[in-house]
Amino acid sequence: MSDRKTRKARITLAGLGILTVGVLVGGGVTAGVVLDDDSSGGGSAAPEATAAVSSKPSTTEQSEMTPDKARKLELQVPTGQKDGLSTGFSDGPVGAISIAVHFWEEYAFLDDRKARQQLEAIVTPDAAGYVDEQVSEVRKLRESAGLPPSGGTPAGITFSTTVNAVRPTSLDKAGKVVQIWINFDRYAAKLDGVSDGEPLRDQTVDLVLKAQDGGWKITNEPEYHEKRSFPRAYDPDSHVSWLDGWRQVRHVD
Repeated sequence: MSDRKTRKARITLAGLGILTVGVLVGGGVTAGVVLDDDSSGGGSAAPEATAAVSSKPSTTEQSEMTPDKARKLELQVPTGQKDGLSTGFSDGPVGAISIAVHFWEEYAFLDDRKARQQLEAIVTPDAAGYVDEQVSEVRKLRESAGLPPSGGTPAGITFSTTVNAVRPTSLDKAGKVVQIWINFDRYAAKLDGVSDGEPLRDQTVDLVLKAQDGGWKITNEPEYHEKRSFPRAYDPDSHVSWLDGWRQVRHVD
């Protein structure tokens, strides 16, 4: 792949910030309530993360709190891999956030075959046609980057995605349907070690997940689309962002 095509592919990735993997659905309860209880007990990180979000700082601390100052939400540790995705998360709210973050960081957004495998594993059967829609978006992205519509990641270049923060909300009283906004950066690197000097930063996307069959599945069902909401822009140093429910995340080694 030529340098020109490599750069074109990287620039084209900007469009991925608006790729709808999950619908823009919201409303309901903010992060503090969503993370109030992970009754499944799955993953040692869950109780610690829950305590961090649900604790009540003083009035002074609250007036100065920002996502960067607040304790990071510790993601649950996956116990395995299947169909190109991490597995083994709990069926509680922290499990939902963990699976959303891992999915977005692992999603093969430029490989239509692998993307289909991943989507078929994580999308609910109730979202008819949704997998095909997203695979079609991957192929369109490839074509806009000057690549054949079907194929793998271009030779000589790798991409990585890092999630910075999430904004979870519950779409029902039971917390069994959640919307998770994700703020992320995306990087490209050549196999010779040369890194991308202009990575995509501060991108946002959201996922809607519902509890199903003992886990969490991505959905785009219309009944949840009607409840959509949009967050304030994520800023790690903004008190407004913290009040809006944005929380930084951390992988536990």
